[in-house]
Amino acid sequence: MLNSYETVFILTPVLSDVQMKETVEKFRNMILESGGEIVNDENWGLRKLAYPIQKKSTGFYNLLEFKADPSFIGKLEVNYRRDERIIRFLTFKLDKYALQYSEKRRSNKKEQKEK
Repeated sequence: MLNSYETVFILTPVLSDVQMKETVEKFRNMILESGGEIVNDENWGLRKLAYPIQKKSTGFYNLLEFKADPSFIGKLEVNYRRDERIIRFLTFKLDKYALQYSEKRRSNKKEQKEK
């Protein structure tokens, strides 16, 4: 059975646009190859960090919402830790309330884009 997950990761700010997209694509492909399904992908862009991480005060934020097998999450997080381009990440399982909220948030974003 596939569970719904959301992961946010922060990429180091020294990456070029191509390197950043390459890194995001690597993790998207990893999810798809494991039999997962990407529900939503958002690039939040370059943002200021709340506190310095590895002597950096900014980072590229990216959000992935996906459905995957629970055993896959461990593999995904190991790859986050091994990739030197990722400075922080957080992955969590969405419960029914979080799913409703994320669907509502996505529909609000679509409405704003249409205006």
